[in-house]
Amino acid sequence: MDRIAVTGIEVFAHHGVLPHERALGQRFVIDLVLELDLAPAAASDDVNDTVHYGELAADVAALVADDPVDLIETVAERVATRCLVDPRVSATEVTVHKPAAPLPVVATEVAVTVRRERT
Repeated sequence: MDRIAVTGIEVFAHHGVLPHERALGQRFVIDLVLELDLAPAAASDDVNDTVHYGELAADVAALVADDPVDLIETVAERVATRCLVDPRVSATEVTVHKPAAPLPVVATEVAVTVRRERT
């Protein structure tokens, strides 16, 4: 299966379990991988025959910025559901990075990855 990847979508949002995360917000970084057949788009050279990744990235950024939740697992699930709206997408992998996660140790980031397939 062919793949489209969009990496490093940066979004400022207010997700988190701790009160200061909700109040102050922080940066999240989203990576998307879509699995679909890209042969029709390659043959036609028409954006209508593929997933318009610019529109998808904008939708994902708006989705992540809106409606705060406690867990980045929930954020990842919401994004995966959005990626599967297009019936041409057979599967998606979504990673939500939380670079400023409040941890009791030094760490570069916390990230959650979900993979969802069309059922």
